Amino acid sequence: MEKTIISIVIAIVLITATIIIVGGRSNGEDVSGNQNNVTIVDGKQIITINAKGGYSPKVTNAKAGIPTVIKINTKATFDCSSALTIPSLGYRKNLPPSGETIIEVPPQKIGETMRGLCAMGMYNFAVNFD
Repeated sequence: MEKTIISIVIAIVLITATIIIVGGRSNGEDVSGNQNNVTIVDGKQIITINAKGGYSPKVTNAKAGIPTVIKINTKATFDCSSALTIPSLGYRKNLPPSGETIIEVPPQKIGETMRGLCAMGMYNFAVNFD
């Protein structure tokens, strides 16, 4: 009986630790909550999004009015997030299981929100242009 109670306590501790570790991932945010997945190189804005088991980060704030590139990174991605659709761009493509896919985005207006989603509509991301 005592071994059973100890086993249950250990299982609860392990499950709780797993939930804390997995739930505590920052998904591309720094400690202050700001996104760090946007860079500007030679006047072009580069937004990096990771696709595996969904898209990370889910929301990105970017600058309006400048040429933009979305860089989608995949690494052993075999779920539906590899089938990406961006309706406002008319973009629909199956991403490679591992690699980098570059998507050219024309300058967007202030207040525009561009959304991407998987083929099943389960996973999505948004880019807000300010």
